[in-house]
Amino acid sequence: MRMADLKSGWAVVGNDGDRVGTIRDVGQNYLLVSRSGLSGDLHIPASAIGNIDREVVRLNVARRDAEQMGWEQPPRESDEPDVTPEDDLHRHI
Repeated sequence: MRMADLKSGWAVVGNDGDRVGTIRDVGQNYLLVSRSGLSGDLHIPASAIGNIDREVVRLNVARRDAEQMGWEQPPRESDEPDVTPEDDLHRHI
């Protein structure tokens, strides 16, 4: 699954099964996730995604670890997607 396939409102959980939060926005390399019960958002890198199943993104780290990774800071560079979904329809596989 590609980052562009992920949608706002999907749940994000740690590999321990504990809920981290909900996707607010999807970038090229990061998910912007609003945290459950905590203030502030997390900018979770795509490399931390372990699995995606039925609108649930499972991380390859535990919730507790995700909250201690410093992901409250936004990416230093723009994380806008390189292509629009319309452009992607014309790619050859």
